[in-house]
Amino acid sequence: MVEYIVGCKWSMQILSLVYQGVDRPGAITRSVDGLTTKVQNDCLSKMVGFGILEKFSYPEVPPRVEYKLTDLGRRFVTILDAIAELQHKIDADCGSIT
Repeated sequence: MVEYIVGCKWSMQILSLVYQGVDRPGAITRSVDGLTTKVQNDCLSKMVGFGILEKFSYPEVPPRVEYKLTDLGRRFVTILDAIAELQHKIDADCGSIT
């Protein structure tokens, strides 16, 4: 699961958007240049299957679907944030050596 999400540039961007509150598929597609609906749906389905995201379908016309982070998803994003912070520190430290 981790390898799939971290290794997929689309999944990381989608996860970041959902974390920021962009939770509807149309809004996600519009927010990511080059992301096709097919690839987006595949990524969302896999993250729902992994338990990272939860899908909410509303019986409205037109139908409305939203995605939210699960508890596991929030913990996963926290870990990714810590890794990103560590990377920024490493980059800053390496830049000051030269």
